[in-house]
Amino acid sequence: MAVSPFISQPASEGSMLDSTVSKAKESVAKNASELTEQINASVRQKYVKDKKLGEGTYAVVYLGHMKADFSSLVAIKKIKVNAEYRDGLSMDAIREVKYLQELSHPNVIALHDVFSSKDRNLNLVLEFLPLGDLEMLIKDENIQYGVADIKAWMGMLVRGTWFCHENFVLHRDIKPNNLLIAADGEVKLADFGLARSFADPYLNMTHQVITRWYRPPELLFGARHYSTVVDVWSMGMVFAELLLRVPFVAGSSDMDQIAKISEAFGTPTEENWPGVTKLPNYVPPGDRVNPLQGRDFFLRQFPTAGPVGADLLMSMTTLDPRKRSTAREILGHNWWKSDPKPTSKEALPRKSGGSKKMGNDLSRRAGEEDDNRFKNAARQLDFGAMV
Repeated sequence: MAVSPFISQPASEGSMLDSTVSKAKESVAKNASELTEQINASVRQKYVKDKKLGEGTYAVVYLGHMKADFSSLVAIKKIKVNAEYRDGLSMDAIREVKYLQELSHPNVIALHDVFSSKDRNLNLVLEFLPLGDLEMLIKDENIQYGVADIKAWMGMLVRGTWFCHENFVLHRDIKPNNLLIAADGEVKLADFGLARSFADPYLNMTHQVITRWYRPPELLFGARHYSTVVDVWSMGMVFAELLLRVPFVAGSSDMDQIAKISEAFGTPTEENWPGVTKLPNYVPPGDRVNPLQGRDFFLRQFPTAGPVGADLLMSMTTLDPRKRSTAREILGHNWWKSDPKPTSKEALPRKSGGSKKMGNDLSRRAGEEDDNRFKNAARQLDFGAMV
């Protein structure tokens, strides 16, 4: 006897099981989502946002405090949702959260918490660093500092960078306005938006990282495989800038940067850097080939560094990355033991108004630079008498 198509048939055992499993999955997902939101809300409710410290296209930074303790200040970095990115988040934001959660060191900015606000923006709760950054001190003509102060600042920078490298993280944007200063004078490495792991030596990496004035020649020539010494070159440029109080090589374009590096340090050739001509963006030097500079040049250019300091700077800015010092090697250099000894962090020069500068620094997208920075730089000072 034929069964009428209008009479509903009993569901098969398989389809009933599929339906049960599907409902169970939906229930688990819903419960997980609710639990996640509860955790997120509990974190969000721990903090109170106060005044705005800075805003850029990438983020807004607020001064904040813990609800349970008004005196416990924090910086809340609200990263703006952008529709062009998956889930509204740029890779800068994902990298910053990932690496700051992994890295805990006195010379790396601390990430206390992460939560999403009701408008779906991601909020990073960072330690509050009220004394601005190293760029403020370099540019201020009224602030005098000597080699002992530079030695203290560079020591903190190198230790923070060494810790990143020991944990297989490249920072890839070291520069003075990413070196923030805590209330006790401690220098903190900030802005990990361009950072990445280098655990796999065979993985291609982009060369379009590190702000141009602090970018090493191998990246300017398009290298896709590189090591921790890209950060060392950047530290060398910061060292030179602290000594001169102006950026040492400040090119207006990538080609101009290569030209200025060649003028300052020597033209990269197969003789002083085997394999350089094989790099994707290598540009032949033409008729003029500048000789590789030696210690005498560094002593003339940076007299306040002294012979041992000039030797250290030379080792950090070697053209061939295979001959450039590592952060670990820099920490073992004799410069740290030579006189004058590093200034204690509490006695280092400082400048008021740093919280606003911190807000501007943290709201900037990784790799962005102030176009007016060079013409606003402090004049070159001879502070040999202050050593």
